[in-house]
Amino acid sequence: MIRQTSRKYASAWEQRKLGDIAERVTRKNENNESDLPLTISAQHGLIDQRLFFNAQVASRDMSGYYLLRQGEFAYNKSTSADSPWGAIKRLTRYEKGCVSTLYICFALLNANPDYLVTYYETNRWHKAVQMIAAEGARNHGLLYIAPDDFFDTMVSLPESQAEQQTIGAFFSRLDSLITLHQRKRLSIRQRSPVWS
Repeated sequence: MIRQTSRKYASAWEQRKLGDIAERVTRKNENNESDLPLTISAQHGLIDQRLFFNAQVASRDMSGYYLLRQGEFAYNKSTSADSPWGAIKRLTRYEKGCVSTLYICFALLNANPDYLVTYYETNRWHKAVQMIAAEGARNHGLLYIAPDDFFDTMVSLPESQAEQQTIGAFFSRLDSLITLHQRKRLSIRQRSPVWS
């Protein structure tokens, strides 16, 4: 059960440029270090595109793709009903994988990754991206956003890394609890003739 035990933190929140807390990842898969093509799903995060699309959309030779390592983030600028300004997700399911060079990838320097996962699950970052997307910049659902402009977007975060960790851990546990209850409900529905 998740409980608020006390109000330990009262530190100020700050606005920092993403480029101050993260660095761009442009490492290529030159030596074919990975043969796992990844895509970003707004609901499922960074996942194997062969599972998501039931086919490999990426070319067979992925040496020109970005090589993403576990813990790094990627921004898919494609819009959808679920993500009108694209989706930013962290690689957690796999040790490494390849993403299109259309994605903007980054690794954190001095911010808590669980906090940033939570932050990018909200719509708090949409306004900053909306301001840098050039007018008429939607090209078949793909926003035109220059990487330099993206790294100039502001991120709201607590000054204290400990508070970032606490917030990130809280929402991570909450997500796990929700998933557990969803599975429990599904199991009950499958076993009970009332739900058939």
